[in-house]
Amino acid sequence: MNNEVRSVQFGEIEGGVTPSGPPSSIGILNDVALVVKAELGRTSMQVKEILKLGVNSVISLDKESGEPVDVLVNNKMIAKGEVVEIDGNFGVRITEIINR
Repeated sequence: MNNEVRSVQFGEIEGGVTPSGPPSSIGILNDVALVVKAELGRTSMQVKEILKLGVNSVISLDKESGEPVDVLVNNKMIAKGEVVEIDGNFGVRITEIINR
């Protein structure tokens, strides 16, 4: 049995990442899946209140109408925005990026 230890030099990995340095391109992250949420507001309700909900029920949230919505990525707030409607589809227009 050979117990000799030798150094190994690795070449560049496809995508521009080298073992000794940071990625040379953020493109290697393009296929990483993230959970993105737009949160209008929150509330707390008891089960009996939820069971009473029906069509046209209104739920009070902790934000006022017209306030910015929070944009979360993997449950971390990254931006604020406003709800928009285009051709019957809803979306969020980013109005502020949160610096952390």
